[in-house]
Parts: sequence; structure tokens; C-alpha cells
Amino acid sequence: MAGIALKLSAPWRLVTLRSSVRFSSVRFSSVRFSSVRFSSVRFSSVRFSSVPSLRFHSAAAPLMGATVEQFEQAKNKLSSLQKDPGNEVKLKIYALFKQATQGPCSSPKPGMLDFVNKVKWDAWKSLGSITQDEARQQYCDLIGSLVAAEGGSSAQVAAQPAGSSAAYEGLLVTTEDNITTITLNRPAKKNAITTEMYSEILAALEQAAKDDSALTVFTGAGDFYCSGNDLSNFTRIPEGRLEDAAKHGGDMLRQYVKAYIDFPKPLVAVVNGPAVGISVSVLALFDLVYATDRATFHTPFTQLGQSAEGCSSYTFPRIMGNAKATEMLLFNRKLTAVEACALGLVSEVFPDSSFQSEVWRRLKEYATLPRNSLSFSKQLIRSLEKDRLYAVNDAEVDRLVERWQSEECFNAVMTFFQSKSKL
Repeated sequence: MAGIALKLSAPWRLVTLRSSVRFSSVRFSSVRFSSVRFSSVRFSSVRFSSVPSLRFHSAAAPLMGATVEQFEQAKNKLSSLQKDPGNEVKLKIYALFKQATQGPCSSPKPGMLDFVNKVKWDAWKSLGSITQDEARQQYCDLIGSLVAAEGGSSAQVAAQPAGSSAAYEGLLVTTEDNITTITLNRPAKKNAITTEMYSEILAALEQAAKDDSALTVFTGAGDFYCSGNDLSNFTRIPEGRLEDAAKHGGDMLRQYVKAYIDFPKPLVAVVNGPAVGISVSVLALFDLVYATDRATFHTPFTQLGQSAEGCSSYTFPRIMGNAKATEMLLFNRKLTAVEACALGLVSEVFPDSSFQSEVWRRLKEYATLPRNSLSFSKQLIRSLEKDRLYAVNDAEVDRLVERWQSEECFNAVMTFFQSKSKL
């Protein structure tokens, strides 16, 4: 699909606009978004096609409303960013700033040839009718994730409620309105899960299981829900230690999946964008899966010389039937959100423009239900198959430990890295 190829220091996906004209080597020497000036932003190739205009959404914490002071702190932190976050992110920042300070877009649409202002207008207009408080919260969360991606503390920016946990490196964990939210917070890496993040997620789940919240929610910062395992995990293995690393990885994965099997409270996935690998395979262990209509679901295990994980070799055939499960787990078929919903992996799909507001409004209602009743009811349902899930998890992990040590897996992963380097 044609789009604006944003070729900056980091790879960003194509941004699409309405029109059918192409401009090459167009330079905007200074572009101002949300009261902050980004200098020397270059669009090295600009294509305008007839595809739908940009639609943005926020994917961080619940819509609880940041304070004015936190919003001002976020604006100050934005100017201190060392890396250009890319034009797609800056458009989102601009749109959220306008929505937070002026409310829904009511200004006239720029003319067709006023390309820059039209892009900015489309971004603002795409936020629809979300309130200024909600926009302020999303603005703080987005700036917080960018600060964290550069190694800073997102707690300095993101609107952390009183019940927030201690800081994590790759997560944002908050508790508000009887909901504990675990946000995968590596937007620059599409929320790929590092070895360290596995430990953090285990700690966050343990914390959520013991706190006073009624529900626990998983989501992702930025435009991705999760791109699966960070494959750089494979490149950090010391020479001669492959077997030890594989066994250690297997033990961690076994514990990780078991945490989902045993989790005592209702567990909800708010899938705000594409999901890959382990983030997809464990979804069948969640109690609700809500997805934006732009989400996709992909389990490219055999493409990487690996095999099923997260109990998906049992849960996927049980949910969607053997034929469809085989397409996903063996032949790497990617599902759209609508397809995943029709097959039973996703509970409900929402339009991207209203996804966050609709989902969180519903979850806040669910969180008012009696907490113990929710927990006991879930445990009764899960108890019927818990032993089977334990056995499947063990079998999958044992097979993966073997796969990770195989030449076939090594070659497949190397082929993947080589294909990425050519992009």
C-alpha cells in the first residue's frame, strides 16, 4: 500500500493520506507539534495515495485523567527527548495536545494542497469526541513511554495514581478504579519482550493477584500490543553456553505460562494493535480479549524454527478447531481482528477510533462487581482443565528447549535477522 515513507533514524511504519500525488525529497526544516519544535525533520519520500486517512489511538493506561501539573511536566519532558520519535508519533502528540487543550477538532478542514496542515488536522480529527481529561491522560502516558524508551523514568511524566507500583524497566503498572493495568512499555521496539521483562511480568502478575483490584488488564504502549519475543535474546548467549541458556529459558517460559494458568482474578487483554508470538499464544488463557479493528494476530513459530507455546497447541484447536489452529501454528497464518473474533480467540472487536473509550468504560463497569464472586467463579471454570494445561505447558517447553538448541532454529533466526537488515 502506498503511503508516506518516513525514513528517519528509526524505522516507522507507513503513514497514509488521501490524494494521489508524489513528492520526493521534501524537507520541512522545522515542524512544531504541541508547543515543542522538532528541527530538521525530513520526509525523504512522500507519497499521497487514495487510501483512508490516518487514525490514531492511545494504548497506555486507563482513561483516568492526568492533572494539569502532570500535563505541564509532560510538555517539559517532551522538549528534553534526545531522539526524534518519528513523524507518526509526533502527529499523535500534536493531536492529543490539541484535544487536551481545545477539545474535539472543530476547525475547518485545510485545502487538498495544504498537505502538512491537512495531515495535522486529520490526526486531531481522528480522536473524535474523547474528553480533554482523557486526552491529557493519553498525552502523559505517551510522553512517559518515550522517556522510558530513552532510559529515563516514565514515572516522572505518566500520570501515576496513588496505587501505582514501584518502577519497572519495561512495564507500566498502575491501579485505579479497581483495575490493575500492566502496560508493555517498549513502544520503540514494538513492545518486544526481553528476558528481563519476563521476570517483571511475573512480578507484576504476582502483585496484581494480591492487591485489592477486581480485574487485571494487559495492554501495550504505542501502536503495537506486542511483537513477541525480542530476538536479540538469542544473540546474547555466551559461546558454549547454548544448552544452559536453553534450559534456563525453558524454566522461565514454564513459570511464565503457569502464572497465566494460575492467575486467580479475571484477566483481560486490551489488544491495541498487532500481536505476535507469545503475546498471541497466551491469549486463550485470558478471560476476555478486546481488540481494535486494526489488530492482527500472528504466531510465526515454524518460520523461526520453533514450535507452539503458551498452551496454544491445546487451546487453539479447542477454541477454533484443528484446521484453523493448524493454519496459525504450523503455517504462520496471520489473522485479522475480525477473523480472530469469528474463531473465538477474541471476545469482541471495536472500531479503532472509539476503542479505548468504549473498552475502558465497559471494564470500569465490570470492576464494580463483587470482587470475590468474580474470582471464585473464574477459579471454578479454570479448575476443570488446570491439570491438562500444566501438562501441555510442560510438553511445549520441553520441545522448545530442544528446538532452541537445533541448527534448524539457529538458521531460521539468522535468516530472519538477515531479511530485516535488508529492509
